[in-house]
Amino acid sequence: MNTLLLEIGSEEIPAGYIQPALDALRSNLLQKLTDARLGHGEAKVYATPRRISIIVEGVADKQTSITEDLVGPPESVGFDADGNPTVAAEKFAEKAGVALKSLKVKKTGKGKYLYARKTQKGLSAKTVLSKILPDVIKAIPFPKTMKWADLSLVYTRPIHWIVALLGEKIISFTMENIKTGRTTFGHRFLSSGKITIGHPDEYLEKLRDAYVWADIKERKEGVEKQIAQQAADRKGKVLFDPGLVDTVANLIEFPAPVTGTFEKKYLKLPPQILITAMREHQKYFAIIDKNENLMPHFIAVNNTITKDMNLVAKGHERVLRARLSDAEFFYESDLKVLAETRVNKLKGVLFQARLGSMYEKMERITELAGYLAQSIQNNPELKNRAQKAARLCKSDLVSHVVGEFPKLQGIMGKVYAGVDQEPEEVALAIEEHYRPTFSGGVLPETTTGAIVAIADKIDSICGCFSVGLLPTGAADPYALRRQGIGIINIMLNKGFSFSLKQLIEKATGLFANKTKENIADTSEKVYVFIKTRISRMLEEEGVSRDVVGAIVDISIDHIPNTWKRAKALDALRSQPDFEPLAVAFKRVVNIIKKAPAIDASAVDESLFENPSETTLFKELIKVEKKVENELKEGAFDRVLHHMATLRNPVDSFFDDVLVMADDLKVRNNRLSLLKRIADLFEKIADFSKISA
Repeated sequence: MNTLLLEIGSEEIPAGYIQPALDALRSNLLQKLTDARLGHGEAKVYATPRRISIIVEGVADKQTSITEDLVGPPESVGFDADGNPTVAAEKFAEKAGVALKSLKVKKTGKGKYLYARKTQKGLSAKTVLSKILPDVIKAIPFPKTMKWADLSLVYTRPIHWIVALLGEKIISFTMENIKTGRTTFGHRFLSSGKITIGHPDEYLEKLRDAYVWADIKERKEGVEKQIAQQAADRKGKVLFDPGLVDTVANLIEFPAPVTGTFEKKYLKLPPQILITAMREHQKYFAIIDKNENLMPHFIAVNNTITKDMNLVAKGHERVLRARLSDAEFFYESDLKVLAETRVNKLKGVLFQARLGSMYEKMERITELAGYLAQSIQNNPELKNRAQKAARLCKSDLVSHVVGEFPKLQGIMGKVYAGVDQEPEEVALAIEEHYRPTFSGGVLPETTTGAIVAIADKIDSICGCFSVGLLPTGAADPYALRRQGIGIINIMLNKGFSFSLKQLIEKATGLFANKTKENIADTSEKVYVFIKTRISRMLEEEGVSRDVVGAIVDISIDHIPNTWKRAKALDALRSQPDFEPLAVAFKRVVNIIKKAPAIDASAVDESLFENPSETTLFKELIKVEKKVENELKEGAFDRVLHHMATLRNPVDSFFDDVLVMADDLKVRNNRLSLLKRIADLFEKIADFSKISA
């Protein structure tokens, strides 16, 4: 057993490329080792901007040998009448890679056949790795790659060195002009240069001595600890920003933070502008006081220690001063522009070539927001707030601040609405309507924000479907899946139970002048699209697939109720007596599906010939009344409990009665009774899809 070290040294890799590359490197190498029959232990990955590396412990000295039996031609073909091998036997031995005399005869169900036992001895790990590692390096995925000099090798940045060691031995291979060795390099400025690695166990410590912290987790912890101390020295604390910590840790090899100061006059700007100016452009950490207010200080994490860190701080201060000065100018310029002027400027901003401008999108969102508000509460004040927020929700896209800091869209809309003294919920809704911005992200908190968010997202989905911009398995450029999931999560979170189908039809109808597609067909495609999202979300929450199918095939029109129905049915399914109950229900449904059109209201008690018919009908009437009351409260668990009481009467009915009686009137009456029961079941699910 030996330890494997692979390090690829290069020019600086972009911070966002590093973690995905490490994940792929680890997964791919371990799979290659397994496929090559090389046993191995734990693998750990390391990286800095100038290197990506992996250490795998317990790599076997050689491949596991394998033995396999190869079946050849029949004995009658392989040997002649005198028992001598034929040309067929010789060819089989040659193909199998064994001596002719080692061929055996094996009796099978089809007769006697020649067979050869072939043993493939394992090669040394060093030999195998010299073939595997070049492919592993080439397979590391990056968003963008490049070639350099006159080489055909492709990587994210020019490669300068490769360290490949198995224990103390070099794994020799060449990638164009780069030959593997045991030489790596320390910090570009703080170390003396070349470092010789005698064994993988020395790797981390030798790099650390050369001012390179190769362990990303260690660098993150070092950054967090040092910036916390810097902030404490200013009687403040660092504004929590784990994403920035991740980014900064992958921009440096050695953390060297320094605190700078900016003029207090800039604190009059909205804090989001200051934070974004520091974070997005300069990767600086903001400092806040005990009351969570911004302080006129920031922390920059450098990659190098200098003799005079104060001079470094001054340099950062000059850069930030220019940024904040620009931000101040942009903000003050925006305040001079009327809100309605910004709204009208949206006419010059393209939403999508075939779907028109952002102004047209705003108008559609405004109409949908009013429709939704009325569907949810029929409250004129809510409708007015929702439509006001919808009209303003995109106006900050043409502001100077958002032009400079695109990530502030929505946030600045809220700020400008506050300055214009719009109601607080309107201002909040402008910011919230973009939520959730990612899977599992924060949802809108206000009802107005939730309404505008749904209106915005359903407009995008219906618009794209109307002009054929559907997501595929490989691409979803307009993030329609994420927006569909966002709509579902908002409705669940807020308990909105308006008709999804009617909302889709309303939203799709607004694109009648943009498409030649049939509106009804497009609406159905959108409905199926969201239905698929719901199915996957329910399955991810642990609801069994057949229950999901039974629920969504009935209806997803009221999303919170869809979830309640699914959870209630899944809970009932876990009960020990569910199987016979499901069998009875499925039998009812399956008979009805095979019968012609049936009128469930046409049950005539005078045509009952058996007491079990009368008993079932009376019990059905009782259950229908109970179910009607429970459905009003959304108590689907109790609905299913009441339905379950029909099991015994249904069983007795099937035991005592022939449904398809010769008398046509009696037959149709019995089918009508079953149809009425089936209609009751379908208030919850299609029980024919349940696996009993």
